[in-house]
Amino acid sequence: MDNGKNVIEIHDLKKSYDDGTIKALNGLNLEVKEGEFLSIMGPSGSGKSTLLNMIGALDVADEGSIHVAGIDLMKTKELSEFRSKEIGFVFQMHNLIPNLTVLENVEIPMYETDLSSDQMRERALELLKAVGLEDRADQIPTKLSGGQRQRVAIARALVNRPSIILADEPTGSLDSQTGDVILKLLRDLHEKENVTLVMVTHEPYVGKMAERIVNVLDGKIQN
Repeated sequence: MDNGKNVIEIHDLKKSYDDGTIKALNGLNLEVKEGEFLSIMGPSGSGKSTLLNMIGALDVADEGSIHVAGIDLMKTKELSEFRSKEIGFVFQMHNLIPNLTVLENVEIPMYETDLSSDQMRERALELLKAVGLEDRADQIPTKLSGGQRQRVAIARALVNRPSIILADEPTGSLDSQTGDVILKLLRDLHEKENVTLVMVTHEPYVGKMAERIVNVLDGKIQN
């Protein structure tokens, strides 16, 4: 981990829903170092998933400031370009497209790049090998186990060499043994690919896999 540079800087971030009746984020402040592995923990409704969506530019805050990978997300109009270049997403439900092969699912984020089809295939196979699924490249997701599908999702998240991986309850739909495999894989790839990893979880043993834990309650960081 680089102990100097912040890759995420959030100050006094606020976000409300339902005409202000639900305050998801209530003046939240957070800094994350480049290359850090951070767990965001908190009870349901605390604001942790909203925070992850803000970092990934899936939603826009009402007030405050948020800079991610040097981009001011409150001002930029190119949010989709930012997401494709800087962010890799891993969700609780893997969100794979069932009628595409494993290889094609991993290639999807590269469609917005200038890579040739051969280059896309080479990069996708490289990541599938890294997650131990190179031999399943031509299968469709429905032929895979839940843990294997999540490994495909991780390969897809890394394929554009993002600076930040955002994982929202990545083991939430898996049994504990498979979840441990996925967590170890995320940690190993975080170190190998030198990416910043920010993971939302409500499970204490999952959170402890990270280098640092922050707790969110009522839309604010508590520690």
